Amino acid sequence: MIDMGKWESIAAENVKNRDMRRPGRLSGKIALVTGSAQGFGKGIAEELHKEGAQVVIADLNLPLAEIVAGEMGEGAFAVKVDVSDEESVAKMVQTTVERFKGLDLVISNAGVLKAGSLDEMEKKDFEFVTAINYTAFFTVTRYCARIMKAQHAADPDWWGDIIEINSKSGLEGSNKNFAYAGGKFGGIGLVQSFAMELVPHNIKVNAICPGNFYDGPLWSDPERGLFVQYLKAGKVPGAKTVEDVKKSYLSKSLIKRGCLPLDVARAVFYAVEQTYETGQAIPVTGGQVMLH
Repeated sequence: MIDMGKWESIAAENVKNRDMRRPGRLSGKIALVTGSAQGFGKGIAEELHKEGAQVVIADLNLPLAEIVAGEMGEGAFAVKVDVSDEESVAKMVQTTVERFKGLDLVISNAGVLKAGSLDEMEKKDFEFVTAINYTAFFTVTRYCARIMKAQHAADPDWWGDIIEINSKSGLEGSNKNFAYAGGKFGGIGLVQSFAMELVPHNIKVNAICPGNFYDGPLWSDPERGLFVQYLKAGKVPGAKTVEDVKKSYLSKSLIKRGCLPLDVARAVFYAVEQTYETGQAIPVTGGQVMLH
C-alpha cells in the first residue's frame, strides 16, 4: 500500500476546523466525486457544491474537470485521476487533503459501459469494464478510508460517508449487458462488506442505484452511446432506429422520464443526513425496479 501517513496526519489535525463559510445542508463537508467532469457525476458535484460542500472534481479528463470546477467557483477544485490505477487514486486523495485538509464524503461515480452478447464480448473488454466499475470502487475506498479513519481517531464525534453510484443494473440482470451488470452486482457486495468493516470508524457506506440518465453521453452519444449500442446488439426486439430504442426505455419507468442528476443528489443527501443507515442500496428508478 502506498504510504498515506503524512496525509492522514494533516486530516487528523484539521478535522475540527472545517470551513463553514459556504452555507447549505453540507456546509463544512469536503466531498470527492470521481468521474465528475460530465454526466451524473457533474450534476451530483454541482448539487453538493450548491449545498455548501467543498468539492473535488476528479476525472480522467482534466481540462474538462477544470472547466467544471471553474464554473462552480470558490470551493471547487479539479484533479486528474485514472481510477483503474492505484497510484493515481492515491495521488487524488493526497491532493484532496493537501487542498482542503480533509475528506468527509466520497462519491465513487466513475464508470464505463460496453454492451454485447456472449459471442460479441471479448475478454479484454469485459476486464476493462470490470476494472472501472468494480475494482476501482475497492481502490478508491481503500485510500479514502485511510484518511477518514484518521479523522475519526482524532475526533470520535466525526462521521463520514462513502457512496457508490451503482445502477438499477446492480439490482437486476441486464440482457446482453452482463459486464456492466456483473460489476454493479459486485459493487453492492462491496458496499455491504465495507459498511460492516468501516462502521466502527463512523464511516457509513451506501450505494445509490439510479435509473437511466438518457440525456448524458453514456446513453446519447451518437457514436458510442447506449442507444446506439443497444440498437446494434438487437437488445430491443423490433427496434429499427435509435429513437425506437429510446421510446422503449422511456416506457419502462412508471414515471415516464429518465433519471436526473438532481434525483440522485437527493438520494445522496438522504444517505449523508440519515445517521441510522449503512450498507444499503437505495433505488432511484422511477419505479422501474422495486426492492423485494
